[in-house]
Amino acid sequence: MRFYTKQHQHYCGIDLHARTMYLCIMDQAGEVLLHKNMKTSRANLLQAVAPYRNDLSIAVECFFTWYWIADVCSEEGIAFVLGHALYMKAIHDGKTKNDKLDAHKIALLLKGGMLPQAYVYPVGMRATRDLLRRRMHR
Repeated sequence: MRFYTKQHQHYCGIDLHARTMYLCIMDQAGEVLLHKNMKTSRANLLQAVAPYRNDLSIAVECFFTWYWIADVCSEEGIAFVLGHALYMKAIHDGKTKNDKLDAHKIALLLKGGMLPQAYVYPVGMRATRDLLRRRMHR
């Protein structure tokens, strides 16, 4: 298991869904600078992280809708980390679960160097990967 251990000034954990996303941005001291639920879109994401962009890392749990955030981060020069869903569940599984807490826990794991990484597939390989995964379920 690989962990993301690079240090940044700001850490953003996103609990991502198909239509909404919950953002938690914190600084190196662990102070929460932003807790916000918003509609899922490129413009909303870039607007929310704009004040913190000079040294920001964004983490998302591996879920079917992560591709667009990886692409936005790549285009904008923002560090992106894809968290391995199964290993993250083992680390931060708890009794209470909601979008706000999940986003905060993702940001904390990222900040603390304890975020287990999943492989970020390049754009050209994603279609083949998705096709193979769907065929395995039949």
